[in-house]
Amino acid sequence: MDVEILARLQFAFTIAFHYIYPPLSIGLGLVMVFLEGAYLRTGNKEYETLARFWTRIFAITFGIGVATGIVMEFEFGTNWATYSRYVGDIFGSALAAEGIFAFALESGFLGILLFGWNRVSPRVHFIATLGVWLGSMFSAVWIVVANSWQQTPAGYHIVGEGLNARAEITDFWAMVFNPSSVDRLLHVWVGAFLAGAFLVLSVHAYYILKNRHVELSKRAFKIALGIAIVSSLAQLVIGHSSAEGVAHNQPAKLAAMEGHFDTLAPAHMYAIGWVNKEEQKVTGIGLPGGLSFLLHGDFKEPVKGLNAFPEDERPGAVNAIFQFYHIMIAIGMILIALSLYGGWLWWRGKLFDKPWLLWVFVWAVILPQVANQTGWFAAEMGRQPWVVYGLLRTSDALSKAVTANQVLFSLILFFIIYTLLLALFLYMMNKKIQHGPTVHATLNEHRPMQKDMSNRLNR
Repeated sequence: MDVEILARLQFAFTIAFHYIYPPLSIGLGLVMVFLEGAYLRTGNKEYETLARFWTRIFAITFGIGVATGIVMEFEFGTNWATYSRYVGDIFGSALAAEGIFAFALESGFLGILLFGWNRVSPRVHFIATLGVWLGSMFSAVWIVVANSWQQTPAGYHIVGEGLNARAEITDFWAMVFNPSSVDRLLHVWVGAFLAGAFLVLSVHAYYILKNRHVELSKRAFKIALGIAIVSSLAQLVIGHSSAEGVAHNQPAKLAAMEGHFDTLAPAHMYAIGWVNKEEQKVTGIGLPGGLSFLLHGDFKEPVKGLNAFPEDERPGAVNAIFQFYHIMIAIGMILIALSLYGGWLWWRGKLFDKPWLLWVFVWAVILPQVANQTGWFAAEMGRQPWVVYGLLRTSDALSKAVTANQVLFSLILFFIIYTLLLALFLYMMNKKIQHGPTVHATLNEHRPMQKDMSNRLNR
């Protein structure tokens, strides 16, 4: 197999596996902040018990996320040396900022979050939880900024020529706030909130169905459902803004997402379909001129299609991009409907009266993960054939010395190791969930007992 295809497969596999965990960490961090905030506000120990339980789950996702993320940095050097040289100055500043502003904050408070129960006051522990969550949010900022710069480069100039060419920053803040970074960052954050919220909804719906930890679960379920309602609706607005940005900055990608070829024709918006690239048509169900209306407010307004671009500058796998994009959209609409229906039942006082709905929430945990993955696939495949849009082709970004056999061998090893890590993750998660939340006495509750024992010894 071609070395470029293998290198792309390897990177896609490793980052897709890694991307399971950071969104969960960000989303669970938000839930934990709400749980500990509720405990501080009400003094109700049930919220503290829930916060302790989800802190243990958070620790698992955080640990696996760190372990799987390191591999990608080595792949930059082994498989993508030309790319690393080209973007090194850009990525170096962004990743340095992540270490200074994000990882230091996150790791600095992580010890207090995990081991500070009964050792610091509830208020200090809440600050630590908030610090870890904000650290994970800031970490996403710099990763998304680096990736967004590849999509819409800004604030740079090119130094050198040929294989020695590289991009250097001329305006740091123009690089940070490149044309796509804000929309993409909000999209990633909200997707992470949904991933965390639906994990909490899934676990506590399961407890309620099994008649375990019922009162605790009802409290956690309502908090997570509130996050899901707000996040799913916000994602609808952010997704629309992001699509408008793609239409302006990467029109070839948007055309591929909707299978639109003819530049002189209005662009349809499909709910479901199949793209025949050879015949340049889509067979499916959709709204004629729907994309034209969303972009221009006119169903008959032409939208730039794939035929407007040279053939070697168009995304290749048009049908795959179309399918991934529409899976993401379909899941987003399902999450909105499910969240709003749950909110309506909550308002009517019947949220926990429908076992079938609770079973839907149990299995819906997979939906935000699938949406996050397919959205990323659509975005990255839609950028092709560029690894840095309009500047560096993917085929030119490869290491010149690496061979197909070397990449294939490492891909097989990664597959084995990551399969074991996934099995470990699922085993540990299942073990924690089966054990469930347990009530812990606080330090203050231990002190009267310690004082009584001391008095007895003194006697």
